[in-house]
Amino acid sequence: MREVTHRYEDPLDRVWVEVARRVGLRVRRTPHAFAATDGAGELAIGEPSTLDADDCLAQMIFHELCHSLVEGPESFEREDWGLDNETDRDLPRERACLRAQAYLGSRYGLRRCLAPTTDHRAFYDALGPDPLRGDAADVTLARLAVTRAERDPWHPHLEAGLEATRAIVEAAAPFAPPASLFALLEPARRPHPAGGWVHPAEVGGCGACAWAFEGGSGRPRLRCAARSRVRVERAWPGCERFAARVACEDCGACCREAYGAVELSARDPFVKAHPTLVTLEDGRRSLRRVDGRCPALEGGDGRDYRCRHYTTRPRSCREFTRGGANCFEARRRVGLSP
Repeated sequence: MREVTHRYEDPLDRVWVEVARRVGLRVRRTPHAFAATDGAGELAIGEPSTLDADDCLAQMIFHELCHSLVEGPESFEREDWGLDNETDRDLPRERACLRAQAYLGSRYGLRRCLAPTTDHRAFYDALGPDPLRGDAADVTLARLAVTRAERDPWHPHLEAGLEATRAIVEAAAPFAPPASLFALLEPARRPHPAGGWVHPAEVGGCGACAWAFEGGSGRPRLRCAARSRVRVERAWPGCERFAARVACEDCGACCREAYGAVELSARDPFVKAHPTLVTLEDGRRSLRRVDGRCPALEGGDGRDYRCRHYTTRPRSCREFTRGGANCFEARRRVGLSP
């Protein structure tokens, strides 16, 4: 009798089961669920016999990981990521997951190949070239999800899974009939010279980006505040982080949830001018915030943000540069930039 020492596995199944494991999830196949998490590290996915012909384990794991990106790292400890699957209460969060899935998949030309198969497919298919465009609540959540993909526990495993999937599908596509999912492979987005990817939509170049600035010793060079001050060229196409302009009145990120507090020195004129807004704790003074928002901030809903005490604002606020690296980071933290 021949001894069997190895077994065959579907290549995409192997890739995504391992991606899930590296991120922190054990994948279990079951006939009793389509997709569910138990909040204790297990991700249950329906057995092949319970799924449609255009379902694949790779897409289903990818989709669930996008849910975790939207909900944050704490969601790994909640059943079904803490989402209500019975009502429309969490519809914006589901749509944010779909936007993130389309955006991340499009980097590798996998947006159609790894498309969802649920009732939300019509929404997914209707998304434009840039799924993160707009100011709706689900867009903001999707932008936050995309930024989390660059951090633990997802990075670098999610990106590695997409890269491997691209290589496998690209190799199989020439042999695939028109009805195969492999036939839906699209061109990958071009890498940007400064890092990351070229923007998925037609936008201006580096020279027109809000994050570009003149800097450096000697002859000034154009640099990018969004990418650690790396040198860029005006003629380069815009990257994913392109922003046409940054208007404080439409943003307010630095005065909202982006930062927890503003440190104050004892000699800062703001301390004397507005003592009721100053908190002293462990010998350190800071500008008191309410629900993550500066009490001097007026306006909301993405417009007309203004500082009530702008003329006497703290020194650190005066030194905060619009369009600088801290400005960019603040916008990312509140979901205004990907």
